[in-house]
Amino acid sequence: MVDYLIRRFMNMLLALIVISFLSFVIIQLPPGDYLTSYITRLRAQGELVSEEMVASLTLQYGLDKSFMGQYWKWITNFVQGDMGQSFRYQTPVNELVWERIGLTLVISTSSLIFIWVVAFPVGIYVAVRQYSPGDYVATFFSFIGLAVPNFMLALVLMYVSFRYLRIDVGGLFSLQYQDAPWSFGKMIDLLGHLWIPTIVLGSAGTAGLVRIMRANLLDELRKLYVITARAKGLTENRIVMKYPVRVALNPFISTVGWTLPQLISGATITAVVLNLPTTGPLLIDALLAQDMFLAGSFIMLLSILTVIGTLISDLLLIVIDPRIRFEKKAN
Repeated sequence: MVDYLIRRFMNMLLALIVISFLSFVIIQLPPGDYLTSYITRLRAQGELVSEEMVASLTLQYGLDKSFMGQYWKWITNFVQGDMGQSFRYQTPVNELVWERIGLTLVISTSSLIFIWVVAFPVGIYVAVRQYSPGDYVATFFSFIGLAVPNFMLALVLMYVSFRYLRIDVGGLFSLQYQDAPWSFGKMIDLLGHLWIPTIVLGSAGTAGLVRIMRANLLDELRKLYVITARAKGLTENRIVMKYPVRVALNPFISTVGWTLPQLISGATITAVVLNLPTTGPLLIDALLAQDMFLAGSFIMLLSILTVIGTLISDLLLIVIDPRIRFEKKAN
């Protein structure tokens, strides 16, 4: 296991180095840079931009360095915990990221809990009660959840809550709490606004995992060891929960690799529709503005969380699924 972890960490380190370089290259692929766009906006507003001003801004933003010089400055500072200065907001990237990451974690974690709490029992039920009325109902809503885009569901729920419940659920806080310090009342207000983002962001994931859980569990229930367990007189609940459910849990565990970066990025389009102060819209804004330090830092955070999540998924699968442990030992 120790040798396996060492190899994985070395591969993760190499992958992150390659990702950091490619991310920085892709961010700089569009013609010009942030300074070019900024000067263009100033001239469009009728302001006179002299060569001395351009040279001063170039020096201020560190754009006088070569591409490799800019990359090296950014990545060395990033490793030390300094993500650089945002060109667009004239604020340290660390402050911009961490001020939004807390609310993003709240929304994404609540959505993840919603997905697991609903998908796990429903997936077991529809597999054990195949072709029952409950199976048909769950299948119908699963297809609806997969087919309807999250942002459209967000618009529908916002309309229904405002039109019939007389509740304005746009954003995460009411007007009186948006800039107020944290208090018990603000937390209650947050919970009152949190249910729509939770349902919207969790609908597609719940529908997908229900279908996966159903298919995997049905496949396991038809295998010989389950038939043998029934012949020995074991109860149906014990048969289902002891081994088939453990094996069918693999998709839940394997999605941890996707879950960690989603906790940071959130659903960008849905966040824009619901006016959520999360990190997704900030990343899109940084990419459009060619704010290379802000965009690059976001991409690196997502990449780090992805490789860490993948490692956690692999380790959990080795613990939960005996077949993977035996295959690993055999190799």
